[in-house]
Amino acid sequence: MSEDVILTQIDPRGIATLTLNRPEVNNAYNGEMIKALIERIATLGGDDKVRVIVIRGNGRHFQAGADLNWVQTSVTQTLDENLVVSRETGKAFFGLLACPKPTIALVHGGCFGGGTGIASSCDIIVAEEGAIFAITEARWGLVPKPIMPQLLSRLGPARLRRYALSCQRFDARRAYDIGFVDEVCEEGKLDETVEPILDALLHCPPNALAAIKADALRLAGLEFTEDEFEDMARAHAEKRGTEDAAEGVRSFLEKRKPNWYPGG
Repeated sequence: MSEDVILTQIDPRGIATLTLNRPEVNNAYNGEMIKALIERIATLGGDDKVRVIVIRGNGRHFQAGADLNWVQTSVTQTLDENLVVSRETGKAFFGLLACPKPTIALVHGGCFGGGTGIASSCDIIVAEEGAIFAITEARWGLVPKPIMPQLLSRLGPARLRRYALSCQRFDARRAYDIGFVDEVCEEGKLDETVEPILDALLHCPPNALAAIKADALRLAGLEFTEDEFEDMARAHAEKRGTEDAAEGVRSFLEKRKPNWYPGG
């Protein structure tokens, strides 16, 4: 079943492409996609035939974050049930971050909320000029706990505060200027633009790339103990069960201003 929500293709060179495949909801993730991402990254990360992993989205957008219809079910769940979801979500994002293979996100259309987490968990981000980014969790009364370290490593404290607090959108050129994106290309030129990057990676032995990546993550403070991971998962679960989160999600689904907005 999870094969349908993430399509997998491996070319003769060992380039594995994961295509997020829920275009009817702009590739928003739910429990099924989270499980599929965990499984795919673990499998491809341990496959000696795979040299590089590319992640892209099917349809009009790269990835629109969490499916808020799915998030809404957390309102009726216990803390323990929410904690299971938060652990799995963390495993997906941190598993992608720590994958020993080089990872590349090819971004087109919208990249919102958890979509920025998927992209920033990758080693390299290439975006079309028309791509739009936003860290949207606070707008819905949520916190982006499982992706904060990745976002921080890309944006630094000042830019992270700027965009995670305001939830404002920024385009691909702005994303490049502030260090979130590595390359910007014309519409429809993602494959052409990423090809020299893939070729450069294939010129390097896999073991050296894996060692360099592991050192970079360790030295940047992007490795976490089990206790640290559990603390992040618990904080994420507790916030998702609050009335702020319930009202934020309801306001989105009902297409209205939340009650904390003046006049809302």
